[in-house]
Amino acid sequence: MNAPVRLQQKFSVFEERWSPKIVAAANGQLVKLAKFEGEFVWHSHEDEDEIFLVLQGEVVIRLREDGAERQVRLGPGDLFVVPKGVEHKPESNAEAHVVMIEPAATRHTGATEADVAVAVEDQDWI
Repeated sequence: MNAPVRLQQKFSVFEERWSPKIVAAANGQLVKLAKFEGEFVWHSHEDEDEIFLVLQGEVVIRLREDGAERQVRLGPGDLFVVPKGVEHKPESNAEAHVVMIEPAATRHTGATEADVAVAVEDQDWI
């Protein structure tokens, strides 16, 4: 990487929802951008924590753990870590711009099979 990553510019080059785009890598972690709108699927990552940083819009992350369900509301500038093994479901009523940081091997929907799943090897660098 020889130049800064201009996040707003990167968000302007794609329209897909729930389809992460890779913009950087460091120490086995990938930095991904995604546009959220509507509801994603319930899923978990058994071996990886997942970091969400909202840059624009609002996101609700629903969590299910130990038989209880709760939700976390995130706005611009808010960051939240979903611990490994915790089932979660992000959603947004309107377009939200989100940065995700996670290990390179993290599957988009964990072990959950879904039409929206994007294989790690199919996630585009932008």
